[in-house]
Amino acid sequence: MQFSESFNVAVLGLVDHKFRSFLTMLGIIFGTASVIAMVSIGEGAKKQAIAKYQDLGINNIIVRDKDLSDTELEQVRMKFSQGLSLKDAQIIHQVVPGVTGVSPQAEKKVDAKYEDRNSKATVIGVTPDILKIINYRTSKGLFITDDYYDRQLKVCVLGANISHQLFSYDDPIGKNIKLDDQWFEVVGLMESKALFTETVGELAARDLNNDIYIPLSTFIRRIPPTGKFTSEIKQLTINFENSATLVQSSSVIRSILNRHHFNNDDFSIIVPLELLKQEEKERRIYNLLLASIAAISLIVGGIGIMNIMLASVLERTNEIGIRRALGGRRSDIMSQFIAEAVMISITGGIIGVILGISFSLGISMATAVKTTITLYSIVIAFGFSVIVGIAFGYLPAKNAAKLNPIDSIRHD
Repeated sequence: MQFSESFNVAVLGLVDHKFRSFLTMLGIIFGTASVIAMVSIGEGAKKQAIAKYQDLGINNIIVRDKDLSDTELEQVRMKFSQGLSLKDAQIIHQVVPGVTGVSPQAEKKVDAKYEDRNSKATVIGVTPDILKIINYRTSKGLFITDDYYDRQLKVCVLGANISHQLFSYDDPIGKNIKLDDQWFEVVGLMESKALFTETVGELAARDLNNDIYIPLSTFIRRIPPTGKFTSEIKQLTINFENSATLVQSSSVIRSILNRHHFNNDDFSIIVPLELLKQEEKERRIYNLLLASIAAISLIVGGIGIMNIMLASVLERTNEIGIRRALGGRRSDIMSQFIAEAVMISITGGIIGVILGISFSLGISMATAVKTTITLYSIVIAFGFSVIVGIAFGYLPAKNAAKLNPIDSIRHD
């Protein structure tokens, strides 16, 4: 028999026993689908993590004033620490090697109002060079320019969400909004950013689309502090030309700030690159666990193929004996049963690929989890399913080929 004949006989055998063949495929189907779905979830999470830390800046170190209660702040301030300040930004820029830029920013929660529409927002006082340091872009209009900053103008740039809440689908550029008791002209609109749904280092989960950016010079002059002990600056974002020195530089920055803050632990230092590496390490372990579970599913599917085919060999003993008596070789019998195993695994693999892709897309549409389907996951899952089919189909095929023709014909 040629392989094509073995293949045709295998197809006819599977078609004649459709339900049994389908049950045999189930393990392969769900194993293949689970591999694709799990890898797509892992890849989607990886892309989200990279995007999240890119917004913070992979080459950045973030120094943030800690959120302390009024009592704790009073105790800290009594120890001669006035919190983060513009002076800290200047010293770090001058002393720490490899720094390409330092962007200070101040923050305050405010009530934003336009006509009869109100919304809670966070006003962020920034310097014009912040766009060179972090991954923020405007979608319309201007950002804070040097002219706005130097003249301490009352202008603002709206986040995507706060713009929609105040203006719906109207163009906000050139309109005036009220922030607490101060009027500001809208000069720009930020592009939509992914939500921070979890704490990143000391950065609490927040919606960047609900921020309103104004010149830091205007913030210091026009926006009154939240409390008596509020620091001048809420955050310093420090950019470096080489990411390899970030960990060492963070130690230098901590040493400098400790001297100027009299060793008061009223600030935190966040290194996004280190957090990303730590998260990737944890995700690799998680993905390995998921891949192991998926591999076990495929192996269980292979065992199912072997069991069904062993039963099939027993059921078709007479058929095997007749074929051998008519001149069929052991290799012909073996190739026929291996062809059946390959057909089962290929068909199950194809259905599993379709199911895995559908499941991944369904997760993205139904939940906040964004999945990323990759070609390599499809190739690996499908290839492994075929290998499993061949491996577990070999033993039944070998047993069938070893049967004695005379004994097989007499078998009841």
